[in-house]
Amino acid sequence: MSCLDRVIACAGFEPSQFRAFRISGVLVGHVTADFSKRLRRHDSVFVVDDNHVDLHSSFTDAEARTVAVAKVLQALRADGLVPGWRDEPYPVAEAFNAPALLTIERAAVPLFGVRGYGVHINGYVRRAGEYHMWIARRSLKKPTGPGKLDQMVAGGQPAGLALRDNLIKECGEEAGIPPALAAQAKSVGTVSYVVDRPDGLRRDVLFNFDLELPEDFEPKNVDGEVEEFYLWPIAEVMTLLCNSDDFKFNSGLVLIDFLVRHGYIDSEHPDYVEIVAGLHA
Repeated sequence: MSCLDRVIACAGFEPSQFRAFRISGVLVGHVTADFSKRLRRHDSVFVVDDNHVDLHSSFTDAEARTVAVAKVLQALRADGLVPGWRDEPYPVAEAFNAPALLTIERAAVPLFGVRGYGVHINGYVRRAGEYHMWIARRSLKKPTGPGKLDQMVAGGQPAGLALRDNLIKECGEEAGIPPALAAQAKSVGTVSYVVDRPDGLRRDVLFNFDLELPEDFEPKNVDGEVEEFYLWPIAEVMTLLCNSDDFKFNSGLVLIDFLVRHGYIDSEHPDYVEIVAGLHA
């Protein structure tokens, strides 16, 4: 699997296979025909036709919408249709900084094809002028990507928490990084993708950060979401990235972005233009 293969693997979306999900006429997501049929049974909350799934117009504010949809999701969960339930509320909005139209359980985000957000932190050290990167192996109990390789720290962006505050929280929980050190992470941009996956439509924007760590720092998992940490030379990381499927699908994109920004994948690479463009769906 090449770097371009990884980018292409995160670009599989056929709009004709989905129905638009709207709230008060605002397009916020995409729902499969099969899932639409399940929502049709809850016609006091959702209005479903051949092209659209609309939240019922009787719900006129975010709180009322959230309560109504939560009842439906609990029923769907009881039927085994919302796997990986996490009790994490995620905002549904027209844009990242727009007011939330409602909040829904994180596990349901791909089922509705609404935009999801996350923070990913590339933790690295320099030894003799060479980059070495801390890589996490995800817990085997994780609902998504169990056992896959990941950034040192990565997490979804929940409702009611600022990006920086979430970054510091995740750093402490996943790698035992003190707040003062986590606060030194540099914002370096985003990657985004739209891809139809087994858990639903992933329409995600990942906010990326670089954090240079002291050579004597060693991450320690606190919340049980990481099996093990490895400190590898960047060349070894690149070899695994390009010759295996060990990395979680979206973490591979974040890593490719790091490699581009730090010159390991440069304009001489035969797929450079396609790779860079594909990081921003």
